[in-house]
Amino acid sequence: MKTYKTQQEVEKDIQNNELLIKDDVTFECSITISASIKVTGNINAKDINAWDINAWNINAKNINAGDINAWNINARDITAMDINAWSINARNILYYAFCCAYNSIICLSIKAKRDKHQTPICLDGELKIK
Repeated sequence: MKTYKTQQEVEKDIQNNELLIKDDVTFECSITISASIKVTGNINAKDINAWDINAWNINAKNINAGDINAWNINARDITAMDINAWSINARNILYYAFCCAYNSIICLSIKAKRDKHQTPICLDGELKIK
């Protein structure tokens, strides 16, 4: 388990525009980086601002990312270019063009940022707007 307490600790571990963590990770601070995040385990954080996020499970208050590829996402707010996940549970989801979950999407609101977009897709589950 890797734990980051400051933005500076995160920045020290970025190499070749990528934060690679081969374990679970906890961010005890909000982070904003211009790099990809690749985690072999779970991500627990308050706020994440990054280009691409690849992880098994993401638990965060706010996620702002270019692309998100994850197993499960639990968040207050998600703003992303494209989201691909097993399950998404969030308060508000704002995506650019494409939002897909294999299982289900549960949220208060979901909205595309552009006129030309794909309606959210749940392959095996359903989209639930609370």
